[in-house]
Amino acid sequence: MRCGVDTGGTFTDVVTADGRVAKVLSTPDDPGRAVREGLFGARPDLLAHGTTVATNALLERRGATVALITTRGFTDVIEIARQDRPSLYDIWADRPEPLVPRHLRLEVDGRIDAAGREIEPVGAPPAIPAGVQAVAVCLLHADLDPAQERSVCAALADTGLDVSASHEVSPEFREYERTVTTVVNAYLRPTCRSYLRGLSDVATKVLVMTSAGGLIPAGDAADLPVALLLSGPAGGVIAASAAAAAAGFDGAITFDMGGTSTDVCLIRHGVPAPAPGRRAAGFPIRLPSLDIHTIGAGGGSMARIDPGGALVVGPESAGAEPGPACYGRGGTRPTVTDADLVLGRIPDGATFPGLGELDVRAARRALDGAGTSAEGVVAVVDAAMERALRAVSVERGVDPSDLALVAFGGAGPLHACALAEALGMAAVVVPPRAGVLSAVGLLCAPRQRSLVRSWPAPADVAGLDDARSELAGHASALVGAGAEVTTSIDCRYAGQSHELTVATVDDFADEHARRNGYSRPGAPVEVVALRASARTPPMVRAEDLPPVERLPAKGPCVIAEPDCTIWIPEGWSAAVGPDGSFVITR
Repeated sequence: MRCGVDTGGTFTDVVTADGRVAKVLSTPDDPGRAVREGLFGARPDLLAHGTTVATNALLERRGATVALITTRGFTDVIEIARQDRPSLYDIWADRPEPLVPRHLRLEVDGRIDAAGREIEPVGAPPAIPAGVQAVAVCLLHADLDPAQERSVCAALADTGLDVSASHEVSPEFREYERTVTTVVNAYLRPTCRSYLRGLSDVATKVLVMTSAGGLIPAGDAADLPVALLLSGPAGGVIAASAAAAAAGFDGAITFDMGGTSTDVCLIRHGVPAPAPGRRAAGFPIRLPSLDIHTIGAGGGSMARIDPGGALVVGPESAGAEPGPACYGRGGTRPTVTDADLVLGRIPDGATFPGLGELDVRAARRALDGAGTSAEGVVAVVDAAMERALRAVSVERGVDPSDLALVAFGGAGPLHACALAEALGMAAVVVPPRAGVLSAVGLLCAPRQRSLVRSWPAPADVAGLDDARSELAGHASALVGAGAEVTTSIDCRYAGQSHELTVATVDDFADEHARRNGYSRPGAPVEVVALRASARTPPMVRAEDLPPVERLPAKGPCVIAEPDCTIWIPEGWSAAVGPDGSFVITR
């Protein structure tokens, strides 16, 4: 038995290779309990897991007490940050409080210059204060030469403390981002190690999805939990890109609307857009990732009237407990799910796993009590999701008219047609098992390792090809025999402070013109980082899963499936693609 398990904010989804599907309510106090409840009483040979444990621990500030050891004079880097505002016009917007308080930021002597040469030997690390559970070590220019950082870590080896080193976590230039990423890893590691080790009895082998869209062994994931912040959403993107290709679209936007949030990602030439990093809970995370854009809009997003009289939906969510009012579990505030039920997009008498029949009267009472209408709630949440779709397409120089919108998650197929129409997109694709597609993606994902290294001489590319080959070999060795390896580089024009990831230096000008609207012919191009990604073929392929029987349909109609509900508006019709996907067009 092989299975994929995706832990979401409201439901935990399970899909097995023989086609069985389960949705159970998530158990935020103990996420592993919902995993066990969904496994049909069996112990799988393989569990491919997407987890929210790292994300929730960071958002809720439930991590370890961390000390930071850094080069003398750099203890306040994590608080000084960058000279920009989190929100340009909001004078009340603050950066998140640093995860390491001032008294736990410790200094060590030693200095390496920007070329990686030692100019001052490293000193002994300071004593670690009582009560510290984990240590982050981030020394100046350790991305170029980690020798001093290794020396400090070796001196800490006998303390019994959990130590995260920046040259192992995020070996890239930019001290602020590298330091914060290392601190976040140290902050999350005790919690995530405990959780992942607790799953060792659940399956013979446990693999965990990373933010970069590949599976790694649970032991490696426990050592690098900062790489798991997009664990579940990445699985959905993998499966959605395969569904788009099967429907004949090599360009698409994935649209994953769950109970708590909505995740969107651009697919170009059949490949999900990559990113060198992302923000999580306001912190910059400098690790390879899929370029997933997330907003606080989902089926459980609650609606309210703000002090100015405007209708606001989300980001606060009813979650699994108490859930939307229609769940009958004590929720009284109206949510998007309540609005969809009142509008008939979710049929009267529908049942959700573990909940029984939904209560439409409770949904109406919640909407009336808040002074909102179902139509208004849907219009507001659709507008927020439309902005997210534009952010990953129009704002990046990509015309959405040739793209398909791949809708999944429990609520995605209810809202997809309206969003596709707003952006003039070519079609909506609803894959089989759309409500549990992230679990499908986990089950059908490859094993993968993505590595990055700083390039020490931006203006000098001598030896670049050899360095790329060396990094590719390292990535391949981590994955095993039969790995397919791709490499890329981060480039910029001399004088710029941002980079673009491209295959070769020659590709940079065209990509710069696409993303920024112009290029600079003849201007020198700098290389600042090398990337390599190695992956093996998935152990389970989506096309090998048992087929889902579907019939063509014309709107307006509601199609209720075991894991999701699909709304086809008037004027739209759904054909059935070769893989069983609905391809919905006007």
